[in-house]
Amino acid sequence: MKSSKDLYDRRRKRTSGKVKRNNNGRPRLAVFRSGKHIYAQVIDDQNGSTVAAASSMDKDVRGDLKTGASVAAAIAVGKVVAERAKKAGVDTVVFDRGGYLYHGRVKALAEAAREGGLLF
Repeated sequence: MKSSKDLYDRRRKRTSGKVKRNNNGRPRLAVFRSGKHIYAQVIDDQNGSTVAAASSMDKDVRGDLKTGASVAAAIAVGKVVAERAKKAGVDTVVFDRGGYLYHGRVKALAEAAREGGLLF
């Protein structure tokens, strides 16, 4: 029986392969989810630089959040990263969920980024 780490690694490899094949020069919106916080960054792989980033630890995101590991925190991070990316001149991205399932916090962050104006 495979462990959850093995399944995560398999999903991560599969996802990263699809992102690399289908990016067409677009930056990627990468998500990292820990037990206490959620992080998102827009990465330009051609230049090897981070264009915009946000996390649930940012002062303007923390505000009145009870914890950084909630769907509400993911929504706030998604809106902030979309705003910062738009300010940096990025309109379209490729969503890189890593090895995480598109569900819960990851889905909430993606939908909030779409509402914030990012196209993917």
